[in-house]
Amino acid sequence: MQANDIRRGIVIVFNGDLCKVMEFNHHTPGNLRAMVQAKLRNMRTGNQFEHRFRSQDEITQAYINQHEMEYLYSDGHAHHFMNTENYEQVEISEDDLGESAAWLNPGVKLQVQFFEEKPIGIELPKTLRVRIAETEPQVRGATASASYKPAKLENGVTVLVPPFVSEGEEIIVDPSENRYLERAK
Repeated sequence: MQANDIRRGIVIVFNGDLCKVMEFNHHTPGNLRAMVQAKLRNMRTGNQFEHRFRSQDEITQAYINQHEMEYLYSDGHAHHFMNTENYEQVEISEDDLGESAAWLNPGVKLQVQFFEEKPIGIELPKTLRVRIAETEPQVRGATASASYKPAKLENGVTVLVPPFVSEGEEIIVDPSENRYLERAK
């Protein structure tokens, strides 16, 4: 396929790695040739970067299969998942999961991505409900528009929360950006 055919959400093979297209823009500046500016996320490392393709560049699209699987446990160097349909188990290395591994809890169901029958990563849910393990107490007179404070979650991840959120509360977070969304109801 050509660079002009890039769309958000597709997975391409770029420099030998699988990369998901997060955003893209077609540019045709004045008297220059058309180009496609794409924001890509390396599926192995989780790193995001931008690349500019010429419109006639050939790009290889990777076909990713997803299966719903349940996270079972971690043995130190790999994480184990079970297919909810046929009960087959697969393991994914710590390196392949990257930062996503911090959000895994036994029993959680999520989409595991496969490329050429080999598990390559997971797709985290859009939102997760987590409990705050420790944070500073609310300062008197602090308002919701005041600066955010760091809060360490039970899984060890630190997110910025509003000053009115306290230790022990459950909150809703966006795991892909480690970002606080709202208090859990």
